[in-house]
Amino acid sequence: MAKTTERWMTREAHERLREELRALRALPDGDPGTGSDGGAGDTLPAPRYIHDPAVRQARVQTIERLLSEAVVEEAAPDDGIASPGKVLTIRYDGEEGTEEFLLGVRDASVADRVTVYSPDSPLGASLVGARRGERRTFTAPRGAVIGVTLLNARPYRAAAVG
Repeated sequence: MAKTTERWMTREAHERLREELRALRALPDGDPGTGSDGGAGDTLPAPRYIHDPAVRQARVQTIERLLSEAVVEEAAPDDGIASPGKVLTIRYDGEEGTEEFLLGVRDASVADRVTVYSPDSPLGASLVGARRGERRTFTAPRGAVIGVTLLNARPYRAAAVG
């Protein structure tokens, strides 16, 4: 397989990105898509970036790249090792509570169900390949070194049902 699981995303996220791309391509140049003309803009959300044609084009290119590299809901093995397509449960050093998130394409996050962290983020990159019970560290954007322990790594599908 030529694609890597680095660009793993849910089917829902893939469809949402495809729809956003379709909507952006449907906008004529110079149309901010605000909906004020009573046309297609009435049903299209008007994110800030669609007002600037250059920024809009950059967004189109980003979405095209994400979709071309996407691995859509390919089943990750249930081996307890952190990798894209898995829901990770972690505990930060010195804290009692845990955090749970999906490791995948952040730009295509799963609406209101689970937080998504990219495998390219400092936290995500530090955890890729970690096994249950393994402690890793990462450097936060402001320079603090943070310790984190992987408590569980389970495939997204299993996590979504249970």
